[in-house]
Amino acid sequence: MRIELDEKLDFSDVLIRPKRSTLASRKEVDLNRTYTFKHAGQTWSGIPIMAANMDGVGTLDMAKALGERNLFTCLVKNYTKTDIEAALPNLNPTTFAVSTGTSKDDYLNLKSIIDENPMIQFICIDVANGYSEAFGEFVSKVRKDYPKHVIIAGNVVTADMTQELILRGVDIVKVGIGPGSVCTTRIQTGVGYPQLSAIIECADAAHGLGAHIISDGGCTCPGDVAKAFGAGADFVMLGGMFAGHNEGGGKVITEYHDTHQKDLKTFEPIYEVRKFVEFYGMSSSTAMIKHKGEVADYRSSEGRTVKIPYKGAVDTTIKDILGGIRSTCTYVGAKTLKDLSKCTTFIRVHRQFNDIYTRH
Repeated sequence: MRIELDEKLDFSDVLIRPKRSTLASRKEVDLNRTYTFKHAGQTWSGIPIMAANMDGVGTLDMAKALGERNLFTCLVKNYTKTDIEAALPNLNPTTFAVSTGTSKDDYLNLKSIIDENPMIQFICIDVANGYSEAFGEFVSKVRKDYPKHVIIAGNVVTADMTQELILRGVDIVKVGIGPGSVCTTRIQTGVGYPQLSAIIECADAAHGLGAHIISDGGCTCPGDVAKAFGAGADFVMLGGMFAGHNEGGGKVITEYHDTHQKDLKTFEPIYEVRKFVEFYGMSSSTAMIKHKGEVADYRSSEGRTVKIPYKGAVDTTIKDILGGIRSTCTYVGAKTLKDLSKCTTFIRVHRQFNDIYTRH
């Protein structure tokens, strides 16, 4: 046993210090990035914000909506070749990744999709624990079989494993263990790493080898997304922030809440109509029962199932996120998203904002 005494930080532990800026308007900020990937050799351009490969988030409809705005989607793992081929005419193949686990069935499904649809360029290999040797071997196998495809893989939170995955053939390492809003890994296992520090350390390791990282999890607002980019993330992946929209395909739940008031004319009770959508972690019992039929005896649920407010079309949320990041850039003098990390100075704080009107 050993203890590391240097303190690790999360998004809530810091703010970005403003600096002198020559930017007159948010309209002057360019959020597009262009990356050339280490192993695949392919070049990609777009706004590097990703929808997570979660039920209700990483859907084909979400890929279409985000792709139209030059954002990216990692599709859920359970899509088949038939599902994807039916949607391909409406999708830009540079704006989504096909996701896979590491089982034999997962690999056969991935192979059937990629071999029959060579225009698909991105593969996302996703497991909760990216530290197993079996995961590394699977990554190497996929790289050998698909040398020209861009491979996303994770999740890890430390520099050494980031480097290990890159050396095995990963172009973009997915960083984050336990920060998600519906993830309970830290509660069930005691394992994790504060997300801001994970980004800083893993980005440094990846960039030193000419590769890239995704910050996956922990963002609760546009300001957190800006902090992730400021810390050095090349992409930021969002689950909860993209959940609850029409494009996620979840069932809308309508509830009627008693306001404890009465109509002055009829004296009937007045009810407030509230709409929600179910959202759950992909290691939750809800997800395991849906996709596997059961929670295996040897494991426990590591995710929550919650109701979140129904948000309508995702376009409004996209505008809110992009507007927030543009505003961040104007505060620190970053003319492009590429410049944001160069212009970012974090300050330690004990309180982020005045929450008097957000308390329940």
